[in-house]
Amino acid sequence: MAEFKQAPAGAAMGEKLLTWVDNRFPASKLYKEHLSEYYAPKNFNWFYIFGSLALVVLVIQIVTGIFLVMHYKPDAALAFASVEYIMRDVPWGWLIRYMHSTGASAFFIVVYMHMFRGLIYGSYRNPRELVWIFGCAIFLCLMAEAFMGYLLPWGQMSYWGAQVIVNLFAAVPFVGEDLALLIRGDYVVGDATLNRFFSFHVIAVPLVLLGLVVAHIIALHEVGSNNPDGIEIKAKKDSQGRPLDGIPFHPFYTVHDIYALSLFLMVFTAIIFFAPEMGGYFLEYNNFIPANPLQTPAHIAPVWYFTPYYSMLRATNDSMVNVLAGLVAIGAVLAVLKGRFSAKGKIALLLVALVGVALLKTFDAKFWGVVVMGGAVVIMFFLPWLDHSPVKSIRYRPDWHKYVYALFVVFFAILGYLGIKPPSEIGTLIAQVGTLFYFGFFLLMPWWSRLGTPKPVPDRVTFNAH
Repeated sequence: MAEFKQAPAGAAMGEKLLTWVDNRFPASKLYKEHLSEYYAPKNFNWFYIFGSLALVVLVIQIVTGIFLVMHYKPDAALAFASVEYIMRDVPWGWLIRYMHSTGASAFFIVVYMHMFRGLIYGSYRNPRELVWIFGCAIFLCLMAEAFMGYLLPWGQMSYWGAQVIVNLFAAVPFVGEDLALLIRGDYVVGDATLNRFFSFHVIAVPLVLLGLVVAHIIALHEVGSNNPDGIEIKAKKDSQGRPLDGIPFHPFYTVHDIYALSLFLMVFTAIIFFAPEMGGYFLEYNNFIPANPLQTPAHIAPVWYFTPYYSMLRATNDSMVNVLAGLVAIGAVLAVLKGRFSAKGKIALLLVALVGVALLKTFDAKFWGVVVMGGAVVIMFFLPWLDHSPVKSIRYRPDWHKYVYALFVVFFAILGYLGIKPPSEIGTLIAQVGTLFYFGFFLLMPWWSRLGTPKPVPDRVTFNAH
C-alpha cells in the first residue's frame, strides 16, 4: 500500500481536500502529465485547434443527445411526431435539436480539418502510427454514429437513405441477404430497424467512440505532438530534461484553444439561430416530411459529409470495373518488367493479378462499389506505411508535392458535390476520374512520395514570436 501524503500544517481547506483526493486518485499527477508539464511544440499554428474543437463538439453532441432522448420515441409510428413535439412544445427543444443537428455537421468539418492537418504535416509517421490508427477508427465510428442517428427523425430522406445504404450490404456475395436482414431486423426498413439504430446510436457506438478518444489522447501524449516542421522536440532538451522547443500545454495552448473556441462558437451559434438547415445541406427539406414507404423521393442522397464516398459508390459501374481490371493487369506487367523481383516473385505477382482480374469480372459492379466505398476509408489506416518520403512535413517536400495534395483536396470536394447532385453521364465520368485519383494518391504514394529532392530540414523548429 502506497504511503499517504500529508497536507502541511496550517494548509488551506482546498489544499487539504486536494491532498485527500491525491491519496486516493492521481488528480494532480494527471493534471501535470497531460497539461502543465506536457510540453507541446512552440510552433503550433491554427491548424492545431481542430483536435480540441472536435472534443468540444463531442461533448455538445453527448449533452444535447441526452436531452433529446428524454422526449424522443423510438417507434416507427411515433418517431416523427416526437421530433415535432421536441421542436414545437418542449421548452427550448428547438434549440437542443438544432444544436445536435448542426453539431453533427460541425463534427465532420473539424474532424476533416484535423485529418487534413495530420496529412500535410506527416503526423501519421513514426512514432505516431498508433495515434493515426486510433484517429481513423474514431472517424469510422463517427460515420457509423452519424448514419444511425440520421434514421432517427424518420423523415423521407432518413427512411430512403437508410433503405439504400442497408440494401448495399445485400450485394456482398453469399452472405449479403442475411447480412442486410440482420442489420434491418426485418425484410424492410421499419420499426425493428429504428429500434436497432436507436440502441447503437445512443449506447453502443458512443461507448466505443469515447474509448477510442481516450486511447487517441493517451497515445498522443505518450509520444508527444507533431508540429508543422515535423521535428521531434524531444531530441533536444535542457539540463532539467525539458524540450528546448517545447512549452507547457497549460496555460499557453489552453488559452490559445479557448480563443479559437470562442470564434468557433460564434459561427456555430450563428448557424443555429439564422440558418440551421444550411440551405438543405445540414437538414434536408425532405426530412421535414414523414417517412412514407410508398412514395420514393425524386432524388435520394446522403448528408453532405457522406457524399464523397457515395459518389465513389455510384461511379463504380461496369465500365469502371473494366478500367480497374485493365489497371491491375497493366500494373502487374509493369511490375514484372521494371520491378526487381525474382522469377518466383514475378510468377506469384502475375498469379495474384490474374486472380484479381477474375474476381473483378466475376462479381457484380454493385458489390465492387461497396468495396470501393469502404476501401476509401479503410485505406487511410495504412497511410503510415504508404508514405516513403524522407521528410515528414509538406514544408520541406518538393514544391510539386503541394500540387498533388491540392489536387487530392479538389477531387475530394468535387466528389462530395457530385454525390449531392442527381447522377448524369458527365458527372459519373468526373466521379470515376476522382475515384481513380483518390485511390491512386494512396496506392502510388510509396512511389511518388520518394520523387524529387526534399529541402533541408532544420535542427530546431522554426518559430517567430507574435
